[in-house]
Amino acid sequence: MEFIFGLIILALDIWAIINVWQSGSSGGAKILWTIGIIVLPVIGLIVWFFAGPKGNARAIT
Repeated sequence: MEFIFGLIILALDIWAIINVWQSGSSGGAKILWTIGIIVLPVIGLIVWFFAGPKGNARAIT
């Protein structure tokens, strides 16, 4: 069971890292997000999901 859970977390982390590098963020932000996701796999993934840059989001002015 732990193996399946580990594979799911790995797949989601890879998905998050791909999304980081496809985002419109600066290079430094991409590196920091990637490090955060790698160092803290579950927490980094959750934080990216809620706080990461959104592709089509616009700032409210």
